Amino acid sequence: MKILLFGRGGQVGWELQRSLSVLGEVVALDFDSAQNPQGLCGSFSDLDGLAATVQAVKPDVIVNAAAHTAVDKAESEPEFARSLNALAPAVLAAEAKKLNAWMIHYSTDYVFDGSGSTAWRESDATGPLSVYGQTKLEGEQAVATNPKHITLRTSWVYAARGGNFAKTMLRLAGERESLTVIDDQFGAPTSAELLADVTAHVIRAATAKPELAGLYHCVASGETNWHGYAKFVLQTAQALGHSLKAGPEQVAATSTASYPTPAQRPLNSRLNTAKLQAAFGLTLPHWQSGVARMLTEITGKQ
Repeated sequence: MKILLFGRGGQVGWELQRSLSVLGEVVALDFDSAQNPQGLCGSFSDLDGLAATVQAVKPDVIVNAAAHTAVDKAESEPEFARSLNALAPAVLAAEAKKLNAWMIHYSTDYVFDGSGSTAWRESDATGPLSVYGQTKLEGEQAVATNPKHITLRTSWVYAARGGNFAKTMLRLAGERESLTVIDDQFGAPTSAELLADVTAHVIRAATAKPELAGLYHCVASGETNWHGYAKFVLQTAQALGHSLKAGPEQVAATSTASYPTPAQRPLNSRLNTAKLQAAFGLTLPHWQSGVARMLTEITGKQ
């Protein structure tokens, strides 16, 4: 099996290089074409280059882990966000269809309007609140034009590599006597490692059973809000032996309205994963286990 991976330098893309390696040959590309094998394009701003790259590599599977994920910045550069999140995936899907290849794509809870408190199902009506959410929805729709596709919607992604919410909380708790964190946005922190491992499993299963094609929700189990997430991070860090100026008891709660941002955030980012677990025989671990593992990794303490 030959797999063409886009977005290798991102949090999910980095983990995918590991998880996909057991399935076959992985050609992993970066946005910066100078970092890629000669003649291969990984820039989602170059649609013709992307098409030519797929034609040259002739993969059995395309995995798209590239996207415009700067949610607030997308509000001021909607066309650029659309190019990366919708137009480029459309090109990849069209080229995959010509080759009868599979395409694996990632989307987001931001395609929903964040109302209610029930975990969203794949069949629920969408209603994005932001440019980011709208362009990601357009990307989903484009990818679905290739019958052999899997789209995994996820939320609150983090990794040991790169910046993330937990690292920010640790840094601030080491600098300040108290913290204030939003408590009315709910979801499940999901590790890039988990997404990458699920992706490898999904590819192996779907290539054997094409009827598994479609849209699935993929997040860690359980739920929390950002306030609860922050408290868990600091509690775990203290248990690992970290000395912090602000402990979990010094984390105050506030509302989303207290922190206005250019892009509106959904309050309900819960995603129902029953379809994914049933179709692929998976059990998704609790979000706390992944966060605790990541904290142990980045702190070097056990």
